[in-house]
Amino acid sequence: MKFSFSLKNLFFVNVLIIFNSINLYGQKFETRSVVVKKINEKINLDGVLDEKVWDKANSADNFWQYFPTDSIKSFNKTEVKLLYNDTHIFIGGTAYSKNPNFVVNSLKRDYSSRNNDNISIIFETFNDGQNGFLFGVNAYGVQREALVTDRGTGPGGFNLNWDIKWQAKHKRYDDRYVIEMAIPFSSLKYPEGIKKWGFQSYRYDLQSNENSAWNRLLQRQFPINIGYYGEIIFEEPLKKDKNPLYVIPYLNFLNAKGFNPLNKSNDFIVGTDIKLPIGTGLNLDITVNPDFSNIEVDDLITNLTRFEISLPEKRQFFIDNGDLFQSFGNTINAIPFFSRRIGIAKDTLGNTIQNNIIGGVRLSGKLDENWRIGFLNIQNSEDIPNQITSNNNSMLALQRKVFGQSRVGAFIINKQSIKEYDFLQEQDRYNRVIGADYNLSSLNNKWRGRAYLHKSFQPDDSKGNFSSHTFMSYNTRNWKLLSFFTYIDEDFRSELGFVPRTGVIRNGYNAERNFYPKSGLITSHTIGLFNSYSFQQNLDFKKTDESFQINYDLSLKNQSRIEMEYSRRFVFLSNPFDPIRFENSIALPEQTGYEFGSWNLSYLSNYGKKFNFDSEINYGNFFNGQKFSVRGRLNYRIQPITNLTLQFDYNRIKLPYPYTTANLFLVRPKLDLTLSKKLFWATLIQYSNQLDSFGINSRIQWRFAPLSDLYLVYNDNYVTQDFGPVFRSINLKLTYWLSI
Repeated sequence: MKFSFSLKNLFFVNVLIIFNSINLYGQKFETRSVVVKKINEKINLDGVLDEKVWDKANSADNFWQYFPTDSIKSFNKTEVKLLYNDTHIFIGGTAYSKNPNFVVNSLKRDYSSRNNDNISIIFETFNDGQNGFLFGVNAYGVQREALVTDRGTGPGGFNLNWDIKWQAKHKRYDDRYVIEMAIPFSSLKYPEGIKKWGFQSYRYDLQSNENSAWNRLLQRQFPINIGYYGEIIFEEPLKKDKNPLYVIPYLNFLNAKGFNPLNKSNDFIVGTDIKLPIGTGLNLDITVNPDFSNIEVDDLITNLTRFEISLPEKRQFFIDNGDLFQSFGNTINAIPFFSRRIGIAKDTLGNTIQNNIIGGVRLSGKLDENWRIGFLNIQNSEDIPNQITSNNNSMLALQRKVFGQSRVGAFIINKQSIKEYDFLQEQDRYNRVIGADYNLSSLNNKWRGRAYLHKSFQPDDSKGNFSSHTFMSYNTRNWKLLSFFTYIDEDFRSELGFVPRTGVIRNGYNAERNFYPKSGLITSHTIGLFNSYSFQQNLDFKKTDESFQINYDLSLKNQSRIEMEYSRRFVFLSNPFDPIRFENSIALPEQTGYEFGSWNLSYLSNYGKKFNFDSEINYGNFFNGQKFSVRGRLNYRIQPITNLTLQFDYNRIKLPYPYTTANLFLVRPKLDLTLSKKLFWATLIQYSNQLDSFGINSRIQWRFAPLSDLYLVYNDNYVTQDFGPVFRSINLKLTYWLSI
């Protein structure tokens, strides 16, 4: 197939979408408000709300259901009272219920809403409709905090890895639970003198299978969606409290043994992070000899695709304002900056290993209501035996809010070796990427869009090297429509990014229609269609991929879901591909096209039950053979102390001779013990015959002070074919948050 294409056409498409999208704005669904009174009286944080000052506090109450319906007030009453003084904002929440059988998953911080009775609140402190701070407390007084980014339009805009200091207490009764929160203004960022914040509060009531929100929210929308916030109005403009300087030192005692080749090490590592506030909206983060060791290991994944799979960032240094750096580009096709690239490298055999970081600085945050800035500079150390250079890794990013809630951004990324190395190729001496993004958002996020144009530079390679993308979506209660177009030049490189495929043009669309029965067990059912195409640049833009999917989903009143899907794919292999990845398996040949289809059925049970599970069955053709897959998760909860979880992924791939037929197993049992709100023990075992890996990670965590922990971690890894040890270690790590 021939495909006529030019960069001028690409640029025209981008510009056309950008300027046509400016007028695509909807009206905000509803805006409620509540006045927050200022107090001088002292509040004793005990979860009782017996101080007289609470009697005069205004309430955010009369919550609206958003599940199982979105058209009536919630059956069980929720009341959120708000007060403030010069240093704290106080929240008193009362969640009424039919009985005292409250559901909690564990006593560990940063729980998930879907398996805990809880109340969450969100502050949008700059009134710019972009980001927010979330705080939550469950029925057993366990706390969580999260950053809300990208206007809260999806799960990618919710990050529980963010940490700050604040306090909460609770009390449980037969017909309700009460939470009392004190959040220091010094832990938040906001403009001095501001009098109004965006505000939302939502509740998961697992006893009644009811989800509700204070400011009315349409069904099938995320509760963190900033387009549906109300507002709180302070009696007096807020003064800027002195932000604390945080010094976070760590000590790590590491005893490790490698078996191939045999080596032993006993290391004592010391380092620190510093969090320094600058003005009312900026943070300066400094890290010296950071320890990014695996206190929590990554999940193993069975990969049957031709491309790399990304894993989430969990390191605290990169979390705060992380969207400033990592929101550019497209998460599926090309992210110009992906922080997990820093501190990780390939050795001479192509194995992924940890690469030490000497230190780094990061300045990020708000300049004013419209402008955000981010600057990051990190130096990694050289590793001559593994032919890893010492590089300076840096990024400068600017964002400005335009046309209401939309924003435009620009960035520069540079990765550069600091000196010459005998093993360093000239084309790898540096890699630079520049680009600009435009992100469209209507007031209620009904319309969402994106257009960007990025360009990379390498030594003696500055022509072409473009990456570009346009995207538009329309999302209402009944309809969800989207379309996209992507072009990534074969010479585009972003060594600090995530770009699984280059030299490709992709376009596609998706349409979903939601229906809401007025009675019965079904709350909603959805039918959807998805179609996408890919064209390969080095094959004269020949079509190499096509995907067609039709799906039907059911949501039930007991919060379980059933999903059915039929998909049909066409794949033209421009390179040999081995989906099994065994040592002696034979790859499917290049320059060959395959067309195949499959059926998929999945069920998600109610997470509030003591025994809950997810399951998925897939059967159909697979390239020139067949594939049968069963994957799922089983969980049993002994509330609130113990969680027993078993995740599994089985794939039976049957290919004709001489290609390999194989059974791929991935098994991941995990035991979580939360002995108290301060003492936790988790043991994870992972086995994958595709990755030839068997690993054990056992971790004891003692939170002896707010955000300060003592870890004892045991790691043991084996190859599975001959079942021999590969690596074994034990860590004793201490971290402490010191406020100055």
